[in-house]
Amino acid sequence: MNKNLLTLAVLTLFSIAAFAQREKNQIEHTWFNQEKTSKIQVYFAKDGKYYGKIVWLDKLNDEKTGKPKLDKENPDDALKSTPVMGLLILKGFSVSADDKNLYTGGTVYDPKNGKTYCGKLTYKGNTLDLRGFICSASFLGRTSTWTLAE
Repeated sequence: MNKNLLTLAVLTLFSIAAFAQREKNQIEHTWFNQEKTSKIQVYFAKDGKYYGKIVWLDKLNDEKTGKPKLDKENPDDALKSTPVMGLLILKGFSVSADDKNLYTGGTVYDPKNGKTYCGKLTYKGNTLDLRGFICSASFLGRTSTWTLAE
């Protein structure tokens, strides 16, 4: 029994070490949004996909209330009191099999209007093009260019 427990512990440590030593992907950085009003940290998650959260705001507090900005446009009333700082706005992106600079299959949340769109990311060195579009009509959308912040 103790030998099995020891084997399990060793395997777990090797798995953790392998994950920790994984080479950072080209999009795993902190990026300025196009307007340079926020920074978004893109990271690789345990599910093997890429996510992005807001880690800096040029104006942390709401001008009207003086309190931290909240996700007040969220369509879910229970989430309207969530702070914008730390908000997850990119979810579930994967590297395209055809192009190592293209990331697809994810969604983009826009806290300015509370809407979620399908999205794709295109890595271009010091910039990252974020295309958000209506899922059923990819031609209906817009592209925003983010710049490397770190």
